[in-house]
Amino acid sequence: MKIKADMLLSELIDSTKQNTVQAENLNKIKLEKLNWKADENTWSVLECLEHLNLYGDFYLPEIEKVINQSQTKQQTYFEPGFLGDYFAKGMLPKEKLNRMKTFKSKNPNGSKLNKSTIDRFLKQQEKMLNLLEKAKTVNLNKVKTPTTLGKLVTLKLGDTFRVVINHNIRHLLQAENTLIKQH
Repeated sequence: MKIKADMLLSELIDSTKQNTVQAENLNKIKLEKLNWKADENTWSVLECLEHLNLYGDFYLPEIEKVINQSQTKQQTYFEPGFLGDYFAKGMLPKEKLNRMKTFKSKNPNGSKLNKSTIDRFLKQQEKMLNLLEKAKTVNLNKVKTPTTLGKLVTLKLGDTFRVVINHNIRHLLQAENTLIKQH
């Protein structure tokens, strides 16, 4: 599947803006509802966001670094890599949200959280939008980023954006479903 690079970036910008609106709406909800959990093994709304913040803490600086160091020029088409496409598609929510194991270091279960978790997520989305704009000047196929799986597993920059943003979509839906369960 080849996609025009500018079209991909435009879609990712739109998704990030939608994620931002969803998170802004969470700020209107009482803290007790944001911290509510169905049971001790599930995440609260704020734990879903904190999980995303922990990943953002890793990926956003890595993305910024590779963009800033890139000597490549913009390309017309982006072609997902095998692994990157697999991860990006796997992050998208399915009809019944498929459960995935998370790294212990990225599991916020049991954290004491407040609305600053939402603010941090919103700042990360602002940073993501800036990075997506900067990415319009580099080759999304040739620039590679490390992953949380280790420095040996790298993804094309276009795939990294897709994975991180799809991951955000996934857990914002999980947060929304947690709110729905309370009623």
